Amino acid sequence: MRIEDRMRILQIYSSSIRVNKVEKKQDVKSADKLEISSEARDFQAILNAIKSTPDIREEKVNEIKSKIESGTYNVSAKDVVEKLIREYKQAKNAW
Repeated sequence: MRIEDRMRILQIYSSSIRVNKVEKKQDVKSADKLEISSEARDFQAILNAIKSTPDIREEKVNEIKSKIESGTYNVSAKDVVEKLIREYKQAKNAW
């Protein structure tokens, strides 16, 4: 290859990669946008309702306490067994 060819190739290469002028793009103005789905709103409403509900139902506790103190609190063995079986099945399904 002759030197003249190399110079010619170099000229072609340098002219093709030269960047003429870089134009500045206009800034894109966009505003942030937030959308909350209806399911999320429903979930939030349910969550707030749960938070506002007390963990202990004072009325129920006081009712049972008064029945125990008066000796009128009776729980049937059948109810206890049914509750134990239900709890066992729920725990077994959770495993």
